[in-house]
Amino acid sequence: MPSSPADRRVVVTGPPRRTRTRRVSGYYRPRTEIDEQTTLGHTYVRSLMRTQLRTALAVFAVLGLLVGPLPLLFAAMPHARHLVWAILGFGLYAPLVLLARWFVRRAERNERDFVRLVEDR
Repeated sequence: MPSSPADRRVVVTGPPRRTRTRRVSGYYRPRTEIDEQTTLGHTYVRSLMRTQLRTALAVFAVLGLLVGPLPLLFAAMPHARHLVWAILGFGLYAPLVLLARWFVRRAERNERDFVRLVEDR
């Protein structure tokens, strides 16, 4: 225990120093390329965005196939209100939950693959 305020230690911090980028086997690391916003770094990020977009479009297409025909189905059976609610409540809910779960898992896997690609080895 310090006996007086003068005996206490003071930690002084400053701004982080800039480090030089190191070359590994004649090329920059992918993470450095992304941080410096070079053309190659832009390509890495764009590939992740394209992969995520492809996943989202696939989910949107399946969602359209699930929900799109429902108005036609409901128009074909105008007097079956209980059946309509059963289809909406039970027949559609489970596939939507499974689709959402698949989307989240796929998006996380895409991001893990991207991180594995750009991490230092």
